[in-house]
Amino acid sequence: MEQVLSTNNLVISVDAMGGDNSPRVVIEGLALAAKKNPDARFLLFGDEAKVSPILNQFADLKKVCELRHTSEMVHNEDKPSLVIRNRNTSMYMAIDAVRKGEAQAIVSAGNTGALMAISKLVLKTITKIHRPAIVSIMPHRTGKYVMLDLGANTECNAINLAEFALMGDILAKHALGINRPRVALLNIGAEEMKGKEEIRQAAHMIKNAKMNIDFRGYIEPHEIPNGVADVIVADGFTGNIALKSIEGTARLVVRMLKDAVRGSILAKLGLPFMIGVIFQIKKLMDPRLYNGAMFVGLNGLSVKSHGGTDALGFSVAVGNAIHLVRQNFVATIREEVEKIDLDELSQEAIYEVY
Repeated sequence: MEQVLSTNNLVISVDAMGGDNSPRVVIEGLALAAKKNPDARFLLFGDEAKVSPILNQFADLKKVCELRHTSEMVHNEDKPSLVIRNRNTSMYMAIDAVRKGEAQAIVSAGNTGALMAISKLVLKTITKIHRPAIVSIMPHRTGKYVMLDLGANTECNAINLAEFALMGDILAKHALGINRPRVALLNIGAEEMKGKEEIRQAAHMIKNAKMNIDFRGYIEPHEIPNGVADVIVADGFTGNIALKSIEGTARLVVRMLKDAVRGSILAKLGLPFMIGVIFQIKKLMDPRLYNGAMFVGLNGLSVKSHGGTDALGFSVAVGNAIHLVRQNFVATIREEVEKIDLDELSQEAIYEVY
C-alpha cells in the first residue's frame, strides 16, 4: 500500500485485529474518526487478506492509512505472560510503532491484560513514575470526571496514589478542559483518619508535595455521581470494583425505566411527553461515548477500546487518542513529574501521619 504517513506527524497506530468484531468495526470506527480529524493518519497492523477488502470500501480512509501485514494476533483468552514473547502479533507491532516514533499513540480493542503488559514492556514507564495506571472518563451529574487506577495495580502504596493524582489532574486538564480539576481520594469515609494507611499517607503527600493540585480530600463512592470531584483516585482493585458497580447500576436504571414503561398504561400514555428527556438521558449514559481507557505513565500513549464496542465507540477511543496527542499529554506528565520528588517526601509523610 502507498506510504502516506511521512507527510503528517499526527499518526495513530491501530491494532486492526483486536476486539470481538474486528477488523470491520475497527475500520468503520476509523472512518468515522478520520472524518472528524482530517489531519490524522493511521498505521494499521493486521491480516491484509481480512483488512484490505473492508478498507477498500472506504476510499477516503484508505488515502490516510498505511496497512502493514501481520499473520498473527492476540486472542482474548491468551495469557499476557505468553503474548509478550511474540513480537509478530498485530498488537505488539502496533505498540512497537509508537516506541519507534512512527506513531504517537496506539489504539486497540484487544485483550486488556496483554495490551497493558506489552505497553509496559515496549514503551517503558516514565522516569520517576513507579507504576502506570488505567484511567477512564465517566459522566457525573454536571459533566465528566476521570478515575484511576481501574485495574492495572491491585495494590498501591502512598507514592503510587500520589502519582495517580498528579497524572489524573493533568488528564482532566487536557481531556476535559478543566483549568483546575478537583482531586479526591476514594475512601470509606470523609474523616481524615478513615481508611487504610496508604490512603492517609497519600493524602498527606498530596497536600505537602507542592503539586499545585486542588485536593479536596476523601470522597465516598455514593458521592461520585454528584460531581463533587473531577479526578477520583484509587488503587486498581478498588477502582475496578467501583467502575463495574457504576456501570452495573447504570444498566439497572435503564432496564428498570424500560420495565416501568412497559408495565404501566399511564406511563405509556405519558411517554410521548417524556420521549425527549428519555433520549437525552440515554445519550448521556451511552457507554460508547466514554469508550477508551488510557494507560498513563508510559513513554507513549496506549488506549484500550472496549472489545465489544461498535464503530461509534471505537471512533471515540481513537478521537480521545488524537486529542491527547495534540495536547502533548505524555510530555506534559513527564515535565510535571520532574518538578516533584515524591520519594523524598514519602518517609516524612508517613512520620507526620502518625
